[in-house]
Amino acid sequence: MNKYIVVNQTDKWSFSIENIKVISSQDYLTNPDFSKIKKARIFNLCKDYSYQSKGYYVSLLAEARGHSAIPTVKNIVDLKTIKLVRMVSDEFEETIQKSLKGIKSQEFTLSIYFGQNVAKKYKELSGLFYKHFQVPFLRVKFNYTTKWNIQSIKAISESQIPEEHMESVHVFANQFFSKKRYDTPKVINSDFDLAILVDPNDPAPPSNPKAIKKFIDIAEKMNIYAEVIEPKDLSRLTSFDALFIRQSTDVNNEAYAFARKAQQLGIAIVDYPDAILKCCNKVYMAEALQNANIATPKTIIVHKDNRDTILEHTGLPCVLKAPDSTFSFGVKKAKNEAEYNALVNDMLKESDLIIAQEFCPSTYDWRIGIMDDKPFFACKYYMAKGHWQIYNWNAKKKNEQDGDADCLPIEKVPKNILNMAIKSAKLMGKGLYGIDIKVVNKKPMVIEINDNPNIDFGVEDEYYGDNVYIEVLNTLKKRLE
Repeated sequence: MNKYIVVNQTDKWSFSIENIKVISSQDYLTNPDFSKIKKARIFNLCKDYSYQSKGYYVSLLAEARGHSAIPTVKNIVDLKTIKLVRMVSDEFEETIQKSLKGIKSQEFTLSIYFGQNVAKKYKELSGLFYKHFQVPFLRVKFNYTTKWNIQSIKAISESQIPEEHMESVHVFANQFFSKKRYDTPKVINSDFDLAILVDPNDPAPPSNPKAIKKFIDIAEKMNIYAEVIEPKDLSRLTSFDALFIRQSTDVNNEAYAFARKAQQLGIAIVDYPDAILKCCNKVYMAEALQNANIATPKTIIVHKDNRDTILEHTGLPCVLKAPDSTFSFGVKKAKNEAEYNALVNDMLKESDLIIAQEFCPSTYDWRIGIMDDKPFFACKYYMAKGHWQIYNWNAKKKNEQDGDADCLPIEKVPKNILNMAIKSAKLMGKGLYGIDIKVVNKKPMVIEINDNPNIDFGVEDEYYGDNVYIEVLNTLKKRLE
């Protein structure tokens, strides 16, 4: 397997590591040669892992390309999730108190380099934090009140390592990079009460109230206790055995925190945090679909260095997508070059990378519902009245915000559409997905892979009825077993 250390600036990298190539983050993100490599391990040592930074995208695109990344995007997001950090504090409580016993000051900083600390007495504690977060350079700050508490957990860059630590860090680095296996957290499965996460303030909930009631009623018939919980109920999650997310998902909202906590507790989930991370980022999706040779509209990842050449490939009008756009939020159409430049200027302020696609008009999109690689509903979603998308959030009348829908039996879906949907869903792993496909000039192409797709009473269940709900609940039941 090829091994690469990815840093922001290679000329500032001071480590000497054998048999591993050091490359820049810009090169890894924009050089097409790296997307063609089939087997690679990516050690992401960028100075910044913040959301939509280059460090974030290195791990995200590594996963899209089938490369093994350390840290993974999941590890990066875990660092930013305060609720998960508190959970770690509770989990490591005994080791923290034992390791820091005897320190006289009220504050203590633990620097962890490739899972180790320069002082051997903190080896166990350093190993625990590394095994959980998988971040090469980590700094944990503690303060003492009546006991030691975690104040913050942050990734640091090579430049933040004190000079007196560098000799030890070089030793730790060589030990780390010579390993053949790298620890990954294990997930344990469990058994039987179901929490359905619903946000009452969600502007575009994936299930309407009648569908939620259906899930609860059918669950009862299947001997599953189901209860609606809200974003404020994270502390209650431990009392359930399974979690079904029915609020809009986003890396930065409660849905991800719930999914991640459920995974760490061994609770059965629909959907997994990996699915949220992958589907909520259009950059990952574009790279994954391209690598799998799945047809899409002409799609290009836009960054500051290539923005002036994009329209040569996509033409006008051009569709621009924020990486984390959902339900048509953050998806814009540029009708001319001036609009394109204005939109790109705004969007690149929020993210180092965005998506540009050729505009492919159609009267409807196929939506194929997939559960663990199996299609279980099929719809045609028609465009909103007088609009180019299924949703038109600027419509003056609420009943004109979305278009009509037809629900059909699976066997009525053309084979090439169905096969394309199944293949696309497999890129994201097991889970619940809605695959959006357009047919333009008789050619099908994937527009979107949605985690947490709509299951609304009177729409997606129109043909198969209760079986749509049963399929989801049976999946959770299997995961529990």
